[in-house]
Amino acid sequence: MQKVHIDCASCDARSISFLKFCTPEQVELISKAKSCVHYKKGQVIFYEDNIAQGVYCLSGGVVKLVKSSEDGREQIIRFSQRGDFLGYRALIAEEPFVASAQCVEDTVACFIPRETFMTVLAQNPKINSEMMKSLCHELGIADEKIASLAHKTVRERLAETLLLLHQTFQEDAKGDEDETMIHIVLPREDIANIVGTATETLIRLLSEFNKENLIELKGKRIRLIDQRKLERIASMD
Repeated sequence: MQKVHIDCASCDARSISFLKFCTPEQVELISKAKSCVHYKKGQVIFYEDNIAQGVYCLSGGVVKLVKSSEDGREQIIRFSQRGDFLGYRALIAEEPFVASAQCVEDTVACFIPRETFMTVLAQNPKINSEMMKSLCHELGIADEKIASLAHKTVRERLAETLLLLHQTFQEDAKGDEDETMIHIVLPREDIANIVGTATETLIRLLSEFNKENLIELKGKRIRLIDQRKLERIASMD
């Protein structure tokens, strides 16, 4: 970890985060109170069951939210990237973090202390409204995930996961001619974790998808060849 200095007023992530609704005075307040850290790939920003002392705004990079089960296995809940806020649900609810935040790639996260964040939240109803929308969206995704695990086959869930990863990280494809590529490289174990299956099963199904010309495997990278058919397999059509 390495401390860095980022001015909120000139930060690119501000335009796509809750901070875009702040007044100039609130931006200055946050900028003075926050601390920014550069995390290396694999480092943890905060741990599950710790008490939230503030919130984190991602200025760059990708983070996975991971929850541990009683038998020690991990479940990836979701991914967060540039412009996303982490920890605000736990802070507002005055509850421990339900998951750990681990960096998938080098990441810069700015920590905003509880008092500063709650002051801005109390002053700015627009931020309150946008956070409520975000929380409802996350709840909807969680409900869909539960239904998917309960009713879909592993093959259907894999197709759904590949499409979701492609859509989630499509922003990284700007300026890239190959927009069919999934623009994040994840270990096969992580993809299996998201799908909810064993790594061996995941590898076998990826190979089948490759033979069926649904995807193309380029080392650890995955390119979607037939998105329409993947949508049909995922029962999303």
